[in-house]
Amino acid sequence: MSQDNVKAAEKKVVSITEAAKLNKVTRQAIYVAIKLNKLKATKETTRWTISLEDLEDYRRQKYSRTKSVFDGELLFDNSKGYFSVNQVARMLSVPTQKIYYATRIGLLKAHRKGAAWVIHTDDIKEYQEKYVQKRSRRRQAS
Repeated sequence: MSQDNVKAAEKKVVSITEAAKLNKVTRQAIYVAIKLNKLKATKETTRWTISLEDLEDYRRQKYSRTKSVFDGELLFDNSKGYFSVNQVARMLSVPTQKIYYATRIGLLKAHRKGAAWVIHTDDIKEYQEKYVQKRSRRRQAS
């Protein structure tokens, strides 16, 4: 084997630290994924190695809140006007806890689907008109 082939073969595997950097997660998250058999890795004496193909498979199958499904439908289907609490907070430029509080006291209509709160666009607009814009007007008047 030439030196170039050896380097190419070596580059097809990465360490846990490199895998963590590539996935933008902590090393601990990689260890947990290996332990839960979500990421294939081999231990050579004291060092774990992960093939780049397995790392790519793990990345594709990794949990994503935006892909969450409940009763066969996407939970947060933005094209149909359904958003998560975090998405609504970002849209309105308010803290997430304010959105949770507004849903809890009834100022903002939200529906539970499994463990998640789902908020429709119409309800967001209504909340924004009634409560968010009023407060900004009061601050401007002061």
